This record gives sequence, structure tokens and C-alpha cells, in this order.
Amino acid sequence: MDYDALIPVIRKLSIEAGNKIMEIYNSDDFDVKAKSDDSPVTAADEAADAMISAGLRAAFPDVMLVTEEQAASHAAKGDTFLIVDPLDGTKEFIHRRGDFTVNIAYVENGTPMRGVVYAPARERMFFTQADGTSVEETGAFDPEQVGDVKPIRVAESDNSALMVVASKSHRDQATDDYINKYQIKDSKSAGSSLKFCLVATGEADLYPRVGRTMEWDTAAGHAVLTGAGGSVVRFDDHTPLMYGKEGFANPFFIAYAPGVELKEA
Repeated sequence: MDYDALIPVIRKLSIEAGNKIMEIYNSDDFDVKAKSDDSPVTAADEAADAMISAGLRAAFPDVMLVTEEQAASHAAKGDTFLIVDPLDGTKEFIHRRGDFTVNIAYVENGTPMRGVVYAPARERMFFTQADGTSVEETGAFDPEQVGDVKPIRVAESDNSALMVVASKSHRDQATDDYINKYQIKDSKSAGSSLKFCLVATGEADLYPRVGRTMEWDTAAGHAVLTGAGGSVVRFDDHTPLMYGKEGFANPFFIAYAPGVELKEA
């Protein structure tokens, strides 16, 4: 993959999809349907998916594409692919809480190498540059012109007072039980892949996920966190979280900054 070609494309598509999502978000009403797994889907999910998929297929026709909203793509096999969640945090979108993102990532040999996470309602965008380092962009989010960017870097923790971030919609007792193994300064809740980005910027030290996720939920945030110096490992054995698994389902995992001494599950 030519990363110099990839990054402008995924950045542009995320902004264009985000603009469409916000158009629907700010409308008086929108329909909510249930998918086969009973998870919700809206016109915003579908419109953003159509835009992103068309753009990626046009730009990279020979690269496997996996996207949440196209069930046929979930049968794909391989460890190198583009992966998309056009609207991560649909429940946040439906309840107009703002913590939803557009996620686009490129996975190579099972590892998320580059990605973009755009939170249009929060006006925050994080992406990996061609060299693999992660930045946050501020400004007008012009699809054709990159605005001001600043490098982001995880915090260095001494384990004495950790800031923890956890799911806003899926936090449960198992998550709290694990968090309580640490010395915690404070905790916050956030939706979608923003949790990875809060660790990447140093706004949090630890994000444990004891619950179901899919690879399209995590790949872009994983890439951004890696590019900022963080790590994502399996919850059970602390080995790196890999991608291209059967059905694209994730095990439980922990995203964290260097210096955090991980506790046993």
C-alpha cells in the first residue's frame, strides 16, 4: 500500500461521510431499523457506508474491503484489507449524544497500520500520517485541504493515579471489577472509538473492553493509538490484538499507554 496515496483518500472520505451524517443528525427526524443481530442502523449509517465504500473501491480496487454495513463482506478471508465502520456509536447518534465517529483503517498482515477517526459532532479528527505517526487536526475540516495538525502522544504513567476511559453505552460490572484492580485518579465515559483517541492524546491512560466488539469498531482507533505510542492487547493473555479473524469478531482487549502495569484478568 502506498501510504502517501492512502491517507488523503481516507481523510477526505471520512469528512464527506461525516458531513452527510451531520445533515441527518440535525434533521427533525430519522428512521431507526434493526439489523439481523438486533443492533440499530439508520439512514446515516447507510449513506455514509455508500459514500466511503464507493470512494475506497474507486481508489484501491485491488484491496479487500470489509465494512460493517455490507454483510457479504464479512465472509471475506485475509489479513490485509481496508475496514470501515461508517458510523461507530449508532446508539450515541440515535440519542443525540454526539460521541459517534467515522472509522476507516488499513490492516496489513493482521495489524492496523493506518487509520482515521472523525467525530463530526465533537469536531475532533485523529489520523495517522503516511509515516505512521498520529496527529489531531483542528480547523474547518476541508475535505480537499488538511488544516492545522498537532502531533499526539500518549501519557507516561507511573501507575499511581490512572485516568481510565470506558464505554458509555456498554459499561458493566465486569468492566468496573477490572478497573478496580488499579489505582484510579478518575474515570470518564466516552462512546465509539473516541476511547482509543483519548488514550492516544494522553487524556486517559487505560481503556479496558470487557464486551463484544468487531474489528471495524476498533481498527482505526487501534491504528491511531499505535501511532501515538500506545498498545492494544488481548484481555486474556496480553498478546497483541490481531485482525482478520474468523467473522471479524474481537476478543476482550485492553488499550493502554506505556508505563501502565497491566493487571491479570
